[in-house]
Amino acid sequence: MRARVRAGDRAAFADLYDQNARAVYNHALRLTGNWSDAEEVMSEAFLGAWRTRGTVDPEGGSLTPWLLGIATHKAHNVNRGLRRRLAFLTRSPEPRPVEDFANETAGRIDDARRLALIHGALRQLGRSDREVIALCVGAGLDYQQAAEALGIPVGTVRSRLSRARTRLARYSSGPTPQKNAEPRGRRGEQKSEAAIAALFLQEETR
Repeated sequence: MRARVRAGDRAAFADLYDQNARAVYNHALRLTGNWSDAEEVMSEAFLGAWRTRGTVDPEGGSLTPWLLGIATHKAHNVNRGLRRRLAFLTRSPEPRPVEDFANETAGRIDDARRLALIHGALRQLGRSDREVIALCVGAGLDYQQAAEALGIPVGTVRSRLSRARTRLARYSSGPTPQKNAEPRGRRGEQKSEAAIAALFLQEETR
């Protein structure tokens, strides 16, 4: 597969897409917290993979870490672009309100809320730690594969993952709420966020 992708074999690249599109999309979704942004990242990741196919080592195992590494970089660019757009909007006149005619289903609302909670938990981390935990816990890569994806030493992956788990552990436990300190709804939301953060604290089973 590697040699064929490197050589520009379109059939091999189509197989690569079929085997990895879902994993790349899910990884992008964890990093961006937005469905449309994740689709953009996935498209850009595979386009970038095709353009840089000549850098693929013909010897080796799965190309998934390589693809997820490209997607990680593309997701960072999307998030950076979003921050610039938000900064621009804060300086622009407030638009007139537009009535929302969308008829969202309950299931989609629940999915959107869970996605927001997961992204909220990941935002408690710095970029480098967020990327490592998204790769190792979210995408299921081992240390060596995550190191390959990010172009960093395995030891750095281990230390970043440990640091991310420690940070999320503090976030999931959180301070004990003071009486009347928060509205009940917000306390419930924090509890849900903590539960989502706890998903990233599972022990390695590989």
